[in-house]
Amino acid sequence: MTTEPSSPAAHPQAWLTTIAAGEAATRGRAPAFATLIAHGSMTVEYYAPEGIDPQQPHRQDELYVIAAGTGTFFKAGERRPFGPGDVIFVEAGLEHRFENFTPDFATWVIFWGPDGGEKP
Repeated sequence: MTTEPSSPAAHPQAWLTTIAAGEAATRGRAPAFATLIAHGSMTVEYYAPEGIDPQQPHRQDELYVIAAGTGTFFKAGERRPFGPGDVIFVEAGLEHRFENFTPDFATWVIFWGPDGGEKP
């Protein structure tokens, strides 16, 4: 994933987006993600990997808001089940990924803040 607008659907001035817009923006892309809203250090992306999640640790803190599907989330050595409507927080720099997810899996991803993440 990226912190820059990454698709024709990305509108830095947008303040509302939809799952349908996310689906349209990621269709046929590998990996399947697109930035739909960007403002300052904050980006809102739609992410719908197929089969495996190849993520690496990110430079910013992030939130996932699960839009569809179920599976297991791995974060810093711990695994927990997730489903639609769940919110997952990942601090900058931590190893994490979605595992054993259903074919309909998709999530909103929200990045914000400085490189290295917010300080507690």
